[in-house]
Amino acid sequence: MKNLLQAIGQSSRGFLRDEEGAQVIEYALIIAVVSIALVVALKALTNSGGSFSTFIGRVTTCLTSTTGGCV
Repeated sequence: MKNLLQAIGQSSRGFLRDEEGAQVIEYALIIAVVSIALVVALKALTNSGGSFSTFIGRVTTCLTSTTGGCV
């Protein structure tokens, strides 16, 4: 039993010293915040004229149009 507790203690100390796990969590949080910001931005863009497909149609028109006039 004592050996088991020592093994658990050593592995938990190694885990706490390992900084790669902290970096992964930081990157995951950054990705989550950026994803939420994108969803909110797309929601705001689609509220002013219809659905998401309407928004995509407007973007496609603006990108392919030679006359400009996109706002």
